[in-house]
Amino acid sequence: MDSLEQGGKIGIGTLEGDTITVHTGDVFAGAKPNGQTLKLSDVQVRTPCQPSKMICLWNNFHQLAAKNDFQQPKEPLWFLKAPNSYWPANRPIERPATYAGKIIYEGELGVVIGKKCFNISEAEAGDYIFGYTCVNDVTAVDLLRKDKSFEQWARAKSFDTFGVFGPVIATGVDPMKLAVKTILNGKERQNYPVADMFFPPHKLVAAISKDVTLMPGDIIACGTSLGAGTMGDAHNLVDIVIDGVGSLSNVFDQVLPSPYLLGAPPRQKKICVVGAGAIGGLLAAKFALAGEDVTVIDQGAHLARSRRTASSWSGMMARSRPPE
Repeated sequence: MDSLEQGGKIGIGTLEGDTITVHTGDVFAGAKPNGQTLKLSDVQVRTPCQPSKMICLWNNFHQLAAKNDFQQPKEPLWFLKAPNSYWPANRPIERPATYAGKIIYEGELGVVIGKKCFNISEAEAGDYIFGYTCVNDVTAVDLLRKDKSFEQWARAKSFDTFGVFGPVIATGVDPMKLAVKTILNGKERQNYPVADMFFPPHKLVAAISKDVTLMPGDIIACGTSLGAGTMGDAHNLVDIVIDGVGSLSNVFDQVLPSPYLLGAPPRQKKICVVGAGAIGGLLAAKFALAGEDVTVIDQGAHLARSRRTASSWSGMMARSRPPE
């Protein structure tokens, strides 16, 4: 099941191959086909549901815990992503204008709730799970532990476009047979089985329902395992692939070089240009415009011109040199 937009109209439908069978009604309350079909290429795919909340897990995989020497949690450890972060497939993830640090991807399985529930048992959980979707839990990771007195999970993960999920909800799926793969710029970075979870989907839904009322459309992102990492190139294509569920694809573009790739903000450089002819003068001006501390050494007419130029460019100093 997916949500779609065509000609400004929003609808729902089931996807088979490249054909969408349009449905009417509530996706979680017996939507039925209306006889209309559409080509996937003719519509814009939206997020397949509108959650009231996205609940995300931390430390939910044996392999990741073993690598990082984490203790197995006694109960699910979770946080919330803000609704403004929800973002569909095939639209660019955006770098926040207010943040210059590392941004990471995390491929995850998302559990989609189909019916309102509170305090249910693990045996009952299957009746309340509508289906499963792909999730990319994008994170401004440098904010997470910026303040050592308080880990800022919601802040680091709730920027606009950071709650990516979709493009469909797969129903009738056995989650314990699934594997989550993340492919970054054509290279596989994650490939882990859902069966490695401390709290697999049914147990997870039951446990979280004891804390909060889960509503139709709510998503529980099951957490990630080994291989989550930085989207560090100027152009990044991220695919979250779960065979049997779907493939979630988004690009993330950014202007490089970025200070975070250097490990610290770049320091001002001291540059000396000897000889301020056409090329030397141009390079000196470019370096000065970039904020570098530039000294130009020359004599005669070139020196006079450099001094006039230096009065216009902050950071550039023109000095004479002895005649040869």
